[in-house]
Formats: sequence, structure tokens, C-alpha cells
Amino acid sequence: MSGHSHAKTILHKKQITDQKRGKIFSKLARQISVAVKEKGKDPETNSALRLVIEKAKSMNMPKDNIERAIKRGTGALEGEKLEEVIYEAYGPNSIAIIIEGITDNKNRALGEIKQILSQHQGKLAGSGSVKWMFERKGVITADREPNKVASLPQGKQRTESKEELELKVIEAGAEDIYWQDDILDIYTKPEELEKVKKNLQEKGIKVESASLDWVAKSLVNLEEKNKQAAEKLFEALDESETVQNIYSNLKD
Repeated sequence: MSGHSHAKTILHKKQITDQKRGKIFSKLARQISVAVKEKGKDPETNSALRLVIEKAKSMNMPKDNIERAIKRGTGALEGEKLEEVIYEAYGPNSIAIIIEGITDNKNRALGEIKQILSQHQGKLAGSGSVKWMFERKGVITADREPNKVASLPQGKQRTESKEELELKVIEAGAEDIYWQDDILDIYTKPEELEKVKKNLQEKGIKVESASLDWVAKSLVNLEEKNKQAAEKLFEALDESETVQNIYSNLKD
């Protein structure tokens, strides 16, 4: 498995400029407000809110921004009337794509997404025509680098191998794993995401992110020029204020 969220892949690959960081904070604020509106402002009982707040903190989003987004979600502060949207689409060479977004104007958002797709060899698909190719999974990301050094007696240290890290992850309850260079994607059942994450942390594994994603049941390979066209589409979608996450069945 791989390719769970191309928005996350873009973040890993790109240097985050101040302008880009501001756009990320704006998107995270929307996620926080929607999560609060749907299931309340207590992260202990609202797992979606807890996940997005953790993500916001990992991106160094200021505490004041997080608190304002929570207040907008509760109605204590005035703000946009936000709704979640989901689009199914085909990209270059008919790769399957799921786009999750948040908007205050569904008609405007739909027009924008259609335009981006048409400019990058893509098109909108009917409801259900793409989603069946994916399944909902908990996805935890761990970077090997902070988990590289294992302590030994007498203050000695050695490098922990990928195999040793994989064994810990499997013992923690992972369903599947996938390496992208030194980044390890850990897959779980949706309802076991929090439990596996906690198990990993108890084993001393530093978790970079945790989320519920759409994961492709099978992946497709493209020639390099077609893969580059797909990456341009993902980047264009990621630039949209509406788009929160992009999933596809393209093999990395």
C-alpha cells in the first residue's frame, strides 16, 4: 500500500515557505472548526478534533489560531458556514482520485475543482465510480530518523535496523506497512487507529502524523512523463483553498 495522501507527500517533498505555511494553517483551521461543529470541542471525546489538533501542533500552528478555530466551530466567534465535500475523479491515464475538501460555497468549489481537473488531463467522476477502489484505513506516519538510535546498557548506542522497527510496529497492531525512503506508513483498521498509535508511542516510536485516509486497494504504475503530469495535478489541487486531502491509486 502507498499513495494514501498526496497532500502529505507534497509537504514532505517541498520546502514550506511562509506563504505555504499560512495556507496550511488556514486549511487546518477549517478542519478544526468543522470537527468541533460536528462532534463538540472536547478532544478527549472527539477523535477527529484530537487528530487535527495534533497535526496542527506538529506543523507549529500558533495556539491562538487553534483556539480561534475552536471558537468558530462552537459559534462563539462568527465565521464562514463551512461544509465538507468529497469529489471522485479521474486523472492523467485514468488514475483514480478522491478529493476531500471544506468550503463555504459548494457551487463555487465544484466549479473550481472541475476547472483544475480539466487543465491537467482530469475529469470529475460520478458518485461511487471511484470510491469502490479504495478503503478507509487508519494511517500513521513515522520517520525512521528519530527512531534510529536504540539505547543499550552502559550508555552504548547502535543504529536500529528497519527490520527491528518493523517488528515493533507489527507488535503494536499494524495491519500493513510501507516504506517511502526513511518514512514508514503504518496501516490500521479505522477503529484501531488510536490504540495502535498509543502502542507505538509506548514502544518509544515517534509518530509524525495519524489520520483516517482513503487507501487504494491496488496501485497503478505510470511512465515518468505521465507520473509528472499527475504530480502537477496534485500540486494544483493542493493549491486550492477548498482541498484538504488528495488520494489516488498512483504508485509512488
